[in-house]
Amino acid sequence: MPQKKRTLSGVLGGLLGLVGLSAVAGVLVTAAVTPAIAVAGVTGSQALTIFDNLPNSLTPNPPMEPTEFYGTGEDGQPFQLAKFFDQNRVPVTFEQVSPLLFDAILSSEDKNFYEHGGVNLLQTMKAALENFTGSSSRGASTITQQYVKNALIQECEQGVSPSDEDYDGKIRRCFEGAAQSKGAEGIERKLQEMRYAVQIEKDYSKNEILLGYLNVSNFGGTTYGIEAAANRYFGTSAANVTLVQAATLAGMVQEPNLLRIDRPEEGTWTDKDGVAHNNAADGYATTRDRRNYVLDQMLKNKQITKEQHDAAVEAPIEPNLTQTSQGCAAAGANAYFCQYVKSVVENDEAFGATPEKRLENMRRGGMQIYTSLDMRVQGPAVEAVRNRVPAAMPGILVGGAGVSIEASTGRILAIAQNTDFSESSNASLANGQSSQVFAADKKHNGSTNGFETGSTWKLFTLLEWLERGHSVNEVLDGRYPVVGKFAQCGGTYTLTKDNSSKNFGGGRGSVSSVRSFTAASLNTGFLAMAQKLDLCDINKMAKRLGVHYGNMGDVTTDGEAPNDPFGTVLGSKSVAPIQMAGAYATVANKGIFCEPRVIDKIVAQDGEEIPIPKTSCTPVISPEVAATAAYALRGVMEGGTGSGANPNDGIQVIGKTGTAEISHTMLVESSTKVTTAVWVGNVNGREDLRNFRAHGTRLNDIRYPLARDIQRAANAVYGGDRFPEPDRGLTRSVPKDLPGVVGKSVEEATQILDAAGFSVQVGDPIDSEIGAGLVAEQTPGAGRAASGTTVTLRPSTGNKPAAQATVPNVTGAKFNQAKPALEGAGFGVSAEGCKNGATVNGQNPPASTPAPAGTVVTLTCAGDG
Repeated sequence: MPQKKRTLSGVLGGLLGLVGLSAVAGVLVTAAVTPAIAVAGVTGSQALTIFDNLPNSLTPNPPMEPTEFYGTGEDGQPFQLAKFFDQNRVPVTFEQVSPLLFDAILSSEDKNFYEHGGVNLLQTMKAALENFTGSSSRGASTITQQYVKNALIQECEQGVSPSDEDYDGKIRRCFEGAAQSKGAEGIERKLQEMRYAVQIEKDYSKNEILLGYLNVSNFGGTTYGIEAAANRYFGTSAANVTLVQAATLAGMVQEPNLLRIDRPEEGTWTDKDGVAHNNAADGYATTRDRRNYVLDQMLKNKQITKEQHDAAVEAPIEPNLTQTSQGCAAAGANAYFCQYVKSVVENDEAFGATPEKRLENMRRGGMQIYTSLDMRVQGPAVEAVRNRVPAAMPGILVGGAGVSIEASTGRILAIAQNTDFSESSNASLANGQSSQVFAADKKHNGSTNGFETGSTWKLFTLLEWLERGHSVNEVLDGRYPVVGKFAQCGGTYTLTKDNSSKNFGGGRGSVSSVRSFTAASLNTGFLAMAQKLDLCDINKMAKRLGVHYGNMGDVTTDGEAPNDPFGTVLGSKSVAPIQMAGAYATVANKGIFCEPRVIDKIVAQDGEEIPIPKTSCTPVISPEVAATAAYALRGVMEGGTGSGANPNDGIQVIGKTGTAEISHTMLVESSTKVTTAVWVGNVNGREDLRNFRAHGTRLNDIRYPLARDIQRAANAVYGGDRFPEPDRGLTRSVPKDLPGVVGKSVEEATQILDAAGFSVQVGDPIDSEIGAGLVAEQTPGAGRAASGTTVTLRPSTGNKPAAQATVPNVTGAKFNQAKPALEGAGFGVSAEGCKNGATVNGQNPPASTPAPAGTVVTLTCAGDG
């Protein structure tokens, strides 16, 4: 049963009970300190005050505990992603420890634990005298005193930063100081232990002290606490150990690094002949001897029967080792997501004011960090990336990554990568190994610079175009070359034919609408748009949507050419895929940008929730601009350059493709719920992706099925709505003056209309009094027309038109009157269903229309006469 906290009188009473009389106890205490006095050279009167002058209050700190990262499994339940620790410890309650363990510990370490007052005075005095003279190394410490010693070691170790250069040495000295047993210092340490033990027994119950001891004690290496020890050495829990296992663990705590049983080959010590002992070869003989001593004591104290004792002594020590890995490598295929989370803990002041404090909290703070990882998306993303992008290829340092973000929150649901995670100094990209998170920026353990975005960057020109009030149906001359001046921050940048950008594949471009330019990703079309904007404003738009360079630089400046059309419009900027996903998610989220985040909840060591790192969702563009941009970006995925990445699962998606000089490819697509960005390219170097194939697909084409598979998985979980209708003002047709070209040559007429922003097609020749080959008719005619309208030109044959007559008006007449009237004027009649008495209610061609003789006039009638 749990014990009540003992009063000071109860503690002292327990001490006095060991010797019978208070007078005798006083003599023994004086005798115990006398050797220390002699060494220290103090007088007898001083001896009586040394004990009282020692510190008398100890409040054990919470022990170091691992910090654990959790994700959400496919079943919706949290699962451990990774853990980080200096000491691997899993604290347990009193009820979570088998009685066998309590019996084994108390029988071998302190059989009178529940009777004494914290100090076994006779044994402590005897041990102190022997330690001082060097005649024995016995400790004779009670469980309470051992708890005090371990608590002091823990307190010392907690004062050593994991970032200290001499970390191992300082940790070792913490143990050596607390374990000092020789000479005057050993005497003083014993006295201090006694003093603290008296206080501990007053402040805590016996059960609390015993449990604290089991939770704080070392069991070899970085294994601390009885639960971690049971799991490490026997693959079980402290509640479910067998008698043999309990006795082994109880014996191990005496000298853990000597008696540990996880060194099957080299052993833990060697004799004078160099033979290794206490390993699998000798059946862990040293540990077995100590285990058997524990069993003997349990039998002696009648805690087990003779039959149980004998069977346990005969049993071999059979470890069932469970590897306790720490760090992101333990997360396997999810290691790159873990690495991103780790970077947040290392860099965000929510976890400590300094880098050293943040490291300490991560390795010792016992936090449970629940992340946004969703295995329903992460699993398919990992499978898609691993199945399509090799970890390594001859001739190229190939990389591939995919990331998915919840648009309305910024929660990162998945990060997948083609390489094998490794933080080893021998890791090599050539061998498909890396610890870099390709999807992330430098701050989050990503690439040093990020990767070139290609035409996915055109999003920001489109948004700036719309925010300035331009329509996606406005037609521009997007033909190569686009030359002339571009505004940039009050200055200009000039393009000539020699340095004007060409379209992918060398296409000439066209006169067309902005929506068409977007669907076709037409470089020259977007350059034409940019000539009506300011390059600086385009980059500012990108910054508003959370974009920065992969090296954390500001995208509103760009080296020697602060705002050139190539980086600003066509996307030669190097940015992390996560930033591009966040920007497109803003469009999907009706203009609200949510900072990407990976932490949902943090539970502190004491079980209380603590605030997560600050992130925000901020409106950065209007809902009307966002909806109209989405309307244009749908065209990319519905017949445009990104249609190969459309999941075609009934959920609307928007998106954009991007290629940067055939060395980097990106594709970003989004439903209204989840945004996915993928990148495939050169991690280093500029090899042409078209020259390499994986699983039968050229590397530059892998982005399409890769993005499609990941987005389809996200859609299956999160669904998606239809995007809002575009703004009417931002989709209006923009009328322009349409020149009249009748009488011009077809070539001259085409040039005039082309220059005015209209398309031209040539129809069949017609008879006309205008000279042969000249334009005899244009449709529509001169006036105002929507820009980009196709004008049909019909050249003249040079022949005069046939004589024409005017069609009589017969509507309203009886059919038997209308028919002869038309025939008499030289026209034919078609009147199926009309009878003699029926009234004509329609005619085609209409009345008064000029028409060649013989033209058939079609009549419709009402009534049957």
